[in-house]
Amino acid sequence: MPGRPRVVLGVSGGIAAYKAVELLRRLTESGSEVRVVPTAAALEFVGAPTWAALSGAPVTTSPWQDVHEVPHVRIGQSADLVVVAPATADLLAKAAHGLADDLLTNTLLTARCPVVLAPAMHTEMWEHPATQENVAVLRGRGVVVVEPAVGRLTGADSGKGRLPDPDELARVCLAVLARGAREPDLRGRRVVVSAGGTREHLDPVRYLGNRSSGRQGHALARTAVARGAEVVLVTSSALPDVAGAKVLRVTSAVELRDAVLGEAASADAVVMAAAVADYRPVERLATKRKKTDTLTVELVQNPDVLAELGRLRRAGQVLVGFAAETGDADGSVLEHARAKLARKGCDLLVVNEVGEPGHPTGFETDQNAAVVLAADGSSTEIPLGSKDAVADLVWDLVAERLR
Repeated sequence: MPGRPRVVLGVSGGIAAYKAVELLRRLTESGSEVRVVPTAAALEFVGAPTWAALSGAPVTTSPWQDVHEVPHVRIGQSADLVVVAPATADLLAKAAHGLADDLLTNTLLTARCPVVLAPAMHTEMWEHPATQENVAVLRGRGVVVVEPAVGRLTGADSGKGRLPDPDELARVCLAVLARGAREPDLRGRRVVVSAGGTREHLDPVRYLGNRSSGRQGHALARTAVARGAEVVLVTSSALPDVAGAKVLRVTSAVELRDAVLGEAASADAVVMAAAVADYRPVERLATKRKKTDTLTVELVQNPDVLAELGRLRRAGQVLVGFAAETGDADGSVLEHARAKLARKGCDLLVVNEVGEPGHPTGFETDQNAAVVLAADGSSTEIPLGSKDAVADLVWDLVAERLR
């Protein structure tokens, strides 16, 4: 992609237009050249000077402005990505039916680049059959329609229909942009991803756990959204919700098992990126344990969630496990991983070497590297890169097997 990526940010007339201001900032800070195309209704919420000041570019609001530049055609033709946030029910209906009565809908018709729509509206409007049919039509054409979040809406209402967090939405948009002209190859697929390290409480204060931050699992969920999937993220991490994913928050291994098994039955792919604790205390005290010179805690083994998924999965489902390994006197990282792959019954095992804090890959880092072992005996090396880049390569392998 030559030069700076050219992004068109469309803004339609919903109260969530104020959040698009922060999305604009995130997109420009990423190095993209952003042109804002607001509808007339959007300008009732946020004025053109705000968009111009933050984008550093003129704001065109009508096809009758700068007619000699043919903006109703040129803006869409020259874009590398078009994102509309918020996308109202009215905008979704116009886009689904090819209506073009303003500059933004003309831009959507002329764009030949990836398109991301981030709906925001009241729950009843989102759930209406007309809106759902329009969303299905758009997804069928390859548009990435990001599921709205659940939370506080206008007034005292709460429910599904809230625009996702702008920072997370920007990360999904950049993941789509990074894929370029490639089709959203997971559209129509339902995937479940687990993330984070579980906590096994000894008492109300102390717990047994591990150093997993959940970043790799959240990256897997984010890149799956960018590839058009319906995503369920089961996470014990404190990271923000991934835009467009259904997020289930858990703490312990047992809670994670119940949530994953509940969602996995109808999933096309399950990716177990969570670092599930192997043991939990036999007894969890109701009050804080008092400090003593020594402490003896009896532990019991936690359920093996990955092995259980392997036994229960339906035909055609792709199952991916993760193995954070260290070599020892009994074998190398890959030797331990191959033995784990054979035990668990998964299609793919993503293996990364972990170490003490400061190790360049694995826990608590923004980067990762891995070797993906497959049940057919093949292996794929993933070089050191961002966790989003690693996630994309894992989904490449999953998409191959789903096809």
